[in-house]
Amino acid sequence: MTWSTRFRRRQSLSESLWAVPILGALLGVLLGVAVTVADEVSTPLLWQYSASTASAVLTSIVGATAALAGFVVTVTVLVVQMATGTFSARVLRLWFRDPLLKVTLATMVGTLTFSFSVLSRISDDDVPDVGVTIACILVSLCLLAFIIFFDRCIRRLRPAAVAADIARTARTTFQQVAALADRPDIRWEYPSERGEPTLIVGASRGGAIQAIDPDGLVAWARAHGAQVVLPHPVGDFVHVGEPVVLVFGGGFSDRAAEQLEGMIALGDERTFDQDPTFALRMMVDIANRALSPAVNDPTTAVQVLDHIGEVMGQIGRRDLGARPTTVGRGSAAAVVIVTRRWEDLVMLGLTEIREFGCTSVQVMRRYRALLEELLETVRPEHRAALEDELRRLDATVAQSWRGLADLDRAGEADRQGIGGVARRTAERQ
Repeated sequence: MTWSTRFRRRQSLSESLWAVPILGALLGVLLGVAVTVADEVSTPLLWQYSASTASAVLTSIVGATAALAGFVVTVTVLVVQMATGTFSARVLRLWFRDPLLKVTLATMVGTLTFSFSVLSRISDDDVPDVGVTIACILVSLCLLAFIIFFDRCIRRLRPAAVAADIARTARTTFQQVAALADRPDIRWEYPSERGEPTLIVGASRGGAIQAIDPDGLVAWARAHGAQVVLPHPVGDFVHVGEPVVLVFGGGFSDRAAEQLEGMIALGDERTFDQDPTFALRMMVDIANRALSPAVNDPTTAVQVLDHIGEVMGQIGRRDLGARPTTVGRGSAAAVVIVTRRWEDLVMLGLTEIREFGCTSVQVMRRYRALLEELLETVRPEHRAALEDELRRLDATVAQSWRGLADLDRAGEADRQGIGGVARRTAERQ
């Protein structure tokens, strides 16, 4: 089994809504069998039940847990509908991975199977007192889990909460990618002209590059005395036959292409695992949806800009370590990965919001304040792209607000959009 196959299966399990509940069901059955040993020990009088009482209690618990599981599914469907219509369909990947949803379903399904297991052993001469008591405790835990789950769903429907979740995912993913950049056997570079490779590995299927196996690629390159180049960053969509791996130098067998392709995971859509720009893309999508004429909610766009600024500030404070170089056989790095420029990230995170929010005073003011904050915090080599974006903002404001009474206000910087401490452009100059 190749690394890419294992990766896709892990992705399927992490985003499935059935794996953890099935595990909970199995644990419920096993717990039901285990309590038979405890039932042989004398129990306190408070825990003793008649056969009719135990049957009635367990029957009620079975019905209650089934109803609660139905409520959880109903709430989840409603949240999915609202999230798709209000934010972006790509936000659903966060819901699929939500551990609380899976644990809540697993608790209810496990309680259901446990109650059935205990119920089947009730007779006139044998009442599993301990099992009935444990079932009562489990159904109480189900109610508590449902309340916590419902509260979390309500809170996560707020645009700021969704943006905050995505921003946390982006920061975590970027830290993982940055750890790869610190490795001496992996080099990140910008797209550049290269010599003729000794092997070109084409994609056998079309799809988005979801992740790569850096350890496997490095080990293969060292073992074959070659340099492996990945011409596409994680997140790019490649077509059938398009090169996904280039090999320079070295000696290898006929199975080399198959081995290397097995270290590149392709899927129908992008994931968060090694692609922080996907999370940035999602935040921009939420802001764009809020700025559409059908929604017209600039405050949501401003809140999203807060989190975009935080993510871009983290990226901009780091030496990305990418330089446009020509790959040759004498390079020390075993694996070379093409990466995005800082200018690409600035355009991804800001350009569309400036375009769609150009008629909102609130968005223009927060946008300017964000650029000024980043100019003060990012590394010197990253400031040119921000200064260029600031010039584009000036041109956008001048064109969109020409002849209007609020031209001066649209040119101010305000960290709250409207309502904060404004700074005029003339004062900064």
